[in-house]
Amino acid sequence: MGVVHLDNQTAYRPEALIGADQTGLRYLGWNVPPEDLQYIPEHWQQYPEPEASLHYLLGLLYIAFTIFALIGNGLVIWIFISAKPLRTPSNVFVINLAFCDFFMMAKTPIFIYNSFTRGFTLGHVGCQIFAFVGSLTGIGAGATNALIAYDRYNTITRPFEGRLSLTKAIIFICLIWAYTIPWAVLPLLGIWGRYVPEGFLTSCTFDYISSTFDTRLFVGSIFTFSYVLPMSLIIYYYSQIVSHVVNHEKSLREQAKKMNVESLRSNQTKNDSSVEIRIAKAAITVCFLFVASWTPYAVLALIGAFGDKSLLTPGVTMFPACACKFVACLDPYVYAISHPRYRIELQKRLPWLAITETLPAETASTCTEQQDGNANTQT
Repeated sequence: MGVVHLDNQTAYRPEALIGADQTGLRYLGWNVPPEDLQYIPEHWQQYPEPEASLHYLLGLLYIAFTIFALIGNGLVIWIFISAKPLRTPSNVFVINLAFCDFFMMAKTPIFIYNSFTRGFTLGHVGCQIFAFVGSLTGIGAGATNALIAYDRYNTITRPFEGRLSLTKAIIFICLIWAYTIPWAVLPLLGIWGRYVPEGFLTSCTFDYISSTFDTRLFVGSIFTFSYVLPMSLIIYYYSQIVSHVVNHEKSLREQAKKMNVESLRSNQTKNDSSVEIRIAKAAITVCFLFVASWTPYAVLALIGAFGDKSLLTPGVTMFPACACKFVACLDPYVYAISHPRYRIELQKRLPWLAITETLPAETASTCTEQQDGNANTQT
């Protein structure tokens, strides 16, 4: 380890990089104490320190993300828990997803502080907290999205026998966390995998950059079970929903044509169908955002473990991280736009938002009766 003095500051650098420092060029990790350098993969230490303006820009971007995500997801949690019409078994999954998104962004002050101090300022402990919470909430969100897809599939394809009870919904949530927690705890304890800084050294995640067999096995496993598996379930269930709706509408039109009537649907059936389809569209949008946001991160991890690491520059690795945080901001607003019952409850509690949403009288009455029936059954 060598010590280099630059602009009256002490820069700790690996011996191999001291020569480059003679030109006055600073590398990533230049301001990291020697006891913390062991936690930073050597891959990142070969890149020059980014301009301060990039750190500040990312810090400001994450401040905006955090504000929007905490407000949006906080509203979803509050409304779905407090509003009796929304306290349904299916919406337990929505609350769990909002919980994941909320806490994913609640850890961002660590990143923001590191960005404005330009580096690995909060050290190993801050890194472990950031990565652990990120893994827990990210994998939890993926599993929850898959469960939402399964629930929407059952609700639409089997509207009477496919609805879950509250007890079953809670059991499913417990299973999600039983599945998720080990993936986050094992790297934290160093049993399998580890958490390390990435990119500009202001954020942390599981180690995908080391060339060891253990790292590659961990990356391959977490890629399969935390990305491919939930994504496959999401694609399967929503493709089945689309297929069911198309075939059902086609059969209704054909039957109506045979009977020389315009439609076989009653007004109440139309209203119920419309509400369910809107809720399904909201769920599909949220799950699509999950796939779109986590796919770049999955590809990045595979390249780091099995591909050409030279493609992974610090700047490149910051984009997938931003995409994941951006989706955590968007999820609650998708429900605000697309979920009719959520919009009605939001309108009641926050009238100054000027939301205009109404449910047809028959549908609203039916929903109330269903809620009362569920409550009586559960008690």
